[in-house]
This record gives sequence, structure tokens and C-alpha cells, in this order.
Amino acid sequence: MTKTERRILVVDDEPVITLAVQRVCAEEGLRVDTAGSAAEGFALLEKRAYGLIISDIMMAGVDGFDLLLRVASQGIATPVVMVTGFSTVENAVRSMASGAVDFIPKPFTVEELIAVVRRGLRHGELMAKARAAERSHPARPVFTPCPRGCRRLGTMSWVRPDAEGTALAGLCDPFCKTVAGLRRLELAPAGGEVVQGGRFATVVAVDSLAHGAMAPVSGRILEVNARAEARPALVEEDPYGQGWLYRVLPSEPGRELERLISCSSGL
Repeated sequence: MTKTERRILVVDDEPVITLAVQRVCAEEGLRVDTAGSAAEGFALLEKRAYGLIISDIMMAGVDGFDLLLRVASQGIATPVVMVTGFSTVENAVRSMASGAVDFIPKPFTVEELIAVVRRGLRHGELMAKARAAERSHPARPVFTPCPRGCRRLGTMSWVRPDAEGTALAGLCDPFCKTVAGLRRLELAPAGGEVVQGGRFATVVAVDSLAHGAMAPVSGRILEVNARAEARPALVEEDPYGQGWLYRVLPSEPGRELERLISCSSGL
């Protein structure tokens, strides 16, 4: 991401967090407006457009989930990243299912914040291109559609169950594109466990930033895709096919799949 001046809205009732985000983003050439409550955030959203919204979940009165839903209901296209000091699987999964592009627990490192901010801004740029493409004839899709039969955790990761009770899982195309160049994949070993909403994989980009992705389901890893691990570009080229990451044995497929988004609806 070039250091162009783009504006971010940070909604958090902890001044130490808003100050930290301001300092880090200033180094990235970004302007940051802050709000100490969701109500203040709504007021700022009525005045100007933002490239990214970073919102705390636990705030007095209207919480971050209410803000996220209001952004969606008003048709505001700005990507939202949810942050919280109460990091739970439920909060992570609910955030992504409600339309957030990412979820980051407190405390976070400078590198984690930069990675999330760059990816969030890139997501907004690509979605704007996708909307423009939809208005053109013939439209050329910006993102590879997630195929029917898959279910996804937001626009981050996907899972596709099979008749044998196992499932393939991988990274969604929007996540891959917002990373802007996969250099290396750091995957869990076969025999390991993944937890829905927990760390699924780490993608190291060409700019050396590490981007963490959350798991779409919980379960035991039966197989790791060695081809994708050896050639990460395969994940970018064919994310829902040859670029899958794991074959897993889901531990709670019924309940956890219900939390995910059906890929029949698009992305």
C-alpha cells in the first residue's frame, strides 16, 4: 500500500487504543478520526466517507455489533474491522458473519495492526472495483465466486464438507487478493487441531507482513495440501480448487456450519 492520505475512523472508548492506532497509521500516511462511542461514530459517518472503520465491540450503550449492523443497513460500503479485549470464538465468528472483514483481539502488535489496516483498505478498493464491474457489460468479476457447496467465514476462509464426513478448507479469494501477493504459507501440521474462529493459517506477503486467517470450522487436520504449501501462488490462482489448504475431520459440523455463510449467495 502506498503512503497516500486516506482516512480511517476508529471507534473505541479506550483513549490508549485510539492513540496507538493514530500513531501507527500516521506512519502509514493515513489520517485517523476517533470516536469514543458508537453514537459519536455514527455522527462522523454522516459527515464524511472513510476508507476503513475500526470498531471496538464492548462499549457502553450501543456496542460494536450494533454499529456494524447499522453500517450494513444504511448501505455504507466502508469495510469494518472489529477489535476487542474479550476475544472469544463467538465474538470472532459473529463479527465475520455480520459483515466485518476482519477481527483482531487486544492487545495487538504494530505489525498485526498494519497488516489488518492495509488489508482492510485494499478490501474497500477491490469492492469498489467490483461494484463498478457489475455496472459494466459484460462485467468481469473482480473476485472468483465461492462455489456452491462451500460455506465461508466472512470473506476470509471457506469449508466444503463431503459425503465421507470430512471436509476441505481454504482461504477465500477476497482474502488472498487483499494480502496483495502471497510469498509463504505457514500451516499447521497433519494431526493438529484447528478451532473455528482461531488461527487457521498465516500468510506472509511479498512485503513481509504476516496476515493471520481464522478457521471456518473446528476439527482435526487429516491432510495438508503440500502443493499449495510449496507453491503459494496456487492458492491465489485457484483458491476453491487446487489451492485448498487442509482436509479436516470436523468436530462439530452441524452447529458450526450453521454459523457460516452459504456460498450460493456469491463471494
